[in-house]
Amino acid sequence: MFVSPSSAAELPAAADIALAYHVRTKHSLKRYAAGPETLDWDAQPNPFREFAGSPRVNLPLTSDRLAASFAEACDGTAPIQPFTIDNVALLLELSFGLAAWKEYGPDRWALRCNPSSGNLHPTEAYVISESIAGLTDGVYHYLSRDHVLERRCRRDASPTGQPLLWLGLSSIHWREAWKYGERAFRYCQLDLGHALGAISYAAAALGWHARVIDGIDSAALAAIMGLDRTGDFAGVEAEDADVLLAISPRDIATPTRPELPRPATIADEWKGQANRLDRHPLYRWPVISEVSAATAGEGHDVVPAAPSPPALPSRSQARATELILNRRSAQRFDAKFTMDRTAFHQMLDTLLPRTTTPWTTWPFATRLHPLLFVHRIDGLTPGLYALPRSDNAEADLRRALRPDFDWQRVEGAPDHLPLFHLLPTDSRGVIRTASCHQAIAGDSCFAVAMLAEFAPLVSDNPWRYRQLHWEAGLIGQVLYLEAEASGLRGTGIGCFFDESVHEMLGIVTADFQTLYQFTVGRPLTDDRITTQPAYPGRTRNEAGVLP
Repeated sequence: MFVSPSSAAELPAAADIALAYHVRTKHSLKRYAAGPETLDWDAQPNPFREFAGSPRVNLPLTSDRLAASFAEACDGTAPIQPFTIDNVALLLELSFGLAAWKEYGPDRWALRCNPSSGNLHPTEAYVISESIAGLTDGVYHYLSRDHVLERRCRRDASPTGQPLLWLGLSSIHWREAWKYGERAFRYCQLDLGHALGAISYAAAALGWHARVIDGIDSAALAAIMGLDRTGDFAGVEAEDADVLLAISPRDIATPTRPELPRPATIADEWKGQANRLDRHPLYRWPVISEVSAATAGEGHDVVPAAPSPPALPSRSQARATELILNRRSAQRFDAKFTMDRTAFHQMLDTLLPRTTTPWTTWPFATRLHPLLFVHRIDGLTPGLYALPRSDNAEADLRRALRPDFDWQRVEGAPDHLPLFHLLPTDSRGVIRTASCHQAIAGDSCFAVAMLAEFAPLVSDNPWRYRQLHWEAGLIGQVLYLEAEASGLRGTGIGCFFDESVHEMLGIVTADFQTLYQFTVGRPLTDDRITTQPAYPGRTRNEAGVLP
């Protein structure tokens, strides 16, 4: 295993900071984690970062042309599209673009393809291109509001001529901290996991692979993305460099570790000044900067190749673009609706690690294991269930959870699906209470608590604190899209009483911790909220290429 470049003497201190932050930011029935005492929604930070002085490339909107089905995107059979500016635009449209505008009375807000805690969107996307048809080699920032690329850096032509593409992701922590205070760092990391999933599905719909490049130090990644250029961010909110993904056509064999962009040179031409998002911040949360610094670094896992059972075939006939663009977070659920058991098994099956979308994106060992609070699944006894997602997880979970759980394999489930019944119970009330009293947790068909292998990993390498949240967010993105494919909807729940959930499960140490919750059911819609097009007034194929 690679560890962060910090010296051995520094590691314990960094790990202590990460573990202490996690404890400090737990919600409980007696108190919530520290956050703002009041919110002025009229003073919400600007949800869109942009760079004044950066030349812009208008991108076409072509999602209506892509015929690949969601099933083809999932099983890796979608037709392979060429590397061109139009298809890079489509990748961005389906992963980070706007899906719609919503209006309610005088209020208007944007929805994006990648879900975000509180719809605050701390994640920023950067394109690094070499020899892409129609796109000058360089580093670009994607501005989702306008569906344009802002060219941050122009580079000399690629010496190889082979089309190469990377996406770099960063976080602006203040966007979440404005509303959620100290717990915001967690939500930023969960959002990154959702973004990884959004990229993976969008790339697969184009016949491409997206793979996280592991083992990159945070400082090196910041240099690749231009986030270390302090003058370009003077007096504005900083961005944390988080992760780099290599994008490649599916018919090109992806090496174990994809190559990195070419090193910077003095001939690179950088332009652009980042905008200020919040001119009058009312609060400061220094603990976020502390945990960010403590968890900077890198990680690498040696994941042995192992045979995996074939995935259950998708039952969705929807086009991938329609399903992705119509994904929404449910606000309310029909508390009387019962979910089909086969659809439930199908949804859980997609959470198992395989060499299919989106798990081809994830180069790390499996560390997250869903605990399922089943309320209304046809043919299943209401109660608590477990889905260990790795070979060793069942034994470890048996030791960590309550000794009176029965751990019986679920009859009628596919033989390869490691679904265990733990306890028959009506958990609607307790999971609603534990989910910060949110009705969606109890009114759903089922709710999920994502349990992470925790303290030993974070103690060994504090960067794992970020990675564990990314995996939780990635699982959440799978559930979002699979719920849509089943005619249902999902909602991520970041607000929960950590120790109340642990008490229900019998967890008494930090070896396992719950990092995220999720819920799935049939949505109830609010007809008072109207939907407007994502890019009103834009015509198809309205693109522009910079010299």
